[in-house]
Amino acid sequence: MPSHFSDRMCEAVRNKRTPLVVGLDPVYKRLPSAITSHRDMNDEFDAAAAVDAIFNFCVQTMRIVAPMIPAVKINIAFFERYLWEGIETYYSLICEADDLGLEIIGDVKRGDIGHTAEVYALAHLENPELVGLEETLSPDAITVNGFAGAEGIEPFAKVAQQQGKGIFVWVRSSNTAAAAIQDFTDKDGTMMYQKLAEIVADVANKPERIGKNGYSNVGMVIGGVDADTASVLRKKYDKIWFLVPGYGQQGASAAECIKFCKPDGTGVSINSSRSIIYAYEKPKYKEQFGDDWKRCIEQAVIDAKIDLANAMQTLL
Repeated sequence: MPSHFSDRMCEAVRNKRTPLVVGLDPVYKRLPSAITSHRDMNDEFDAAAAVDAIFNFCVQTMRIVAPMIPAVKINIAFFERYLWEGIETYYSLICEADDLGLEIIGDVKRGDIGHTAEVYALAHLENPELVGLEETLSPDAITVNGFAGAEGIEPFAKVAQQQGKGIFVWVRSSNTAAAAIQDFTDKDGTMMYQKLAEIVADVANKPERIGKNGYSNVGMVIGGVDADTASVLRKKYDKIWFLVPGYGQQGASAAECIKFCKPDGTGVSINSSRSIIYAYEKPKYKEQFGDDWKRCIEQAVIDAKIDLANAMQTLL
């Protein structure tokens, strides 16, 4: 019987003493010159060279952050850009992250109904048993688009449960423009994202999906809400593990994001991508470490952990 995803997340968060997750959204043009100037990786229009550079950067970044954080979120879009070469790299990074002891969230945002949803779930959550793919791993959890309702969520939840993995259903975006749709209210004053959250919770709260730490393997992606709303969601959905984007580059504060935590520090994964992986572009880190891009990333993680830990004191 495979272990439960939310139990592993609880253990990882407690061991690393932070809910911080680092997102890998690699763009060739923003990679350190120490990588892109290498003779084998210096052509962004050569797919093999560009993918090698991105792989090199992501692996080195994960080695830096792995001792400090519980999980990474790998955004597949930045690899699909390079078609089959990029997809191969995405799965190679999953193996690298697994070797480093990290929990891995595949940010794939798949969604459909019926047989199509089932196949999407198998493709992105099942560790393949096909000949020739025995060494390939899929992520520990993936993001899912919940637009199709329960019928589109259940197939992913079922495969995740069988595999000891998890899903995070995209309920509320962190971008400002999302409010025009996701905050749209019905005649009773219920917002669209609130209704979707209720549907996700119905799927998530089935007893067989709850781990020993009290969390379901079906979570929610929630971004772009204020601290008061976050507190309400935390209290209403006590069995949900939240994945919260927007911290850092997108403007969400530690005080807002930490409201998704329970007092013991569990129940949320707070993602920061660009503000950490491109920390070497920031003047404050360049002044401290110059061209040492690795030290810049390391310090950005340390600073984010301190920021979240200080905000956490407001819950105690």
